[in-house]
Amino acid sequence: MGKFLLTQNSELRPLGVFNWTIPALSAVLSDGQRVNTCPAAGICATLCYARTNTYRFSNVLAAHTRNLELVVTDLASWEQSMIEELTHRRYRQKWVRIHDAGDFFSDEYLEAWLRIVTVTPDVTFYAYTREVSRFRRCVEQGQRPDNFLYLFSLGGKEDKLIDLVADRHCDVFPSLEAATVAGYSSQHEDDRHSVTLPTNQIAVIANPVKKLLNKQKQRTFRELQAAHEAGERIWTTPEPPSLFD
Repeated sequence: MGKFLLTQNSELRPLGVFNWTIPALSAVLSDGQRVNTCPAAGICATLCYARTNTYRFSNVLAAHTRNLELVVTDLASWEQSMIEELTHRRYRQKWVRIHDAGDFFSDEYLEAWLRIVTVTPDVTFYAYTREVSRFRRCVEQGQRPDNFLYLFSLGGKEDKLIDLVADRHCDVFPSLEAATVAGYSSQHEDDRHSVTLPTNQIAVIANPVKKLLNKQKQRTFRELQAAHEAGERIWTTPEPPSLFD
């Protein structure tokens, strides 16, 4: 087998978790085609950690864009390559996080992942997603593989489709203290806790990126998305409409 498709980032490597990454929000492929990788993104697009720091390094962004191009140009070949890779002994009884950037941007892409998961039962897969309606349609209407765990992320255009009691979900809080007061349990010690803790209310604590914290202030992503939808001007400098609409 040649170069592996799955990698390990600095956060997941200590846990022994592998990950698959595509660019956050959008990317331009080699043929000039622009692909929206996060169709349901809302205010999260402006506060996205995966659009800052090392994710913006030219070599990192190029690698993530190559991943996306594999999917977009020949989904069937990419799917087969991923299945073949996941049979390697290094993945036996391991975990894979699908996307630490990007999302399930089409039905076809999500369905390909479901097929991959189904035929690799020795691997546990998990994902955060804002594609609520897509998951309702493609995942929850069928038989979800037992080794595929997921939760909905607040801060997107489909927040109102999330049942905050019945659906496992996460919100991004400005601090651990704020999350505790709200009754949310944090996954900061182990990202897999997002899908294993015995609660549907998961807190992700905002990454310590000053410019993002200055924008988020003391509100959660859910609160900011609701304020935007109510017509509030959230930030002094307006964001491009394409991030929200």
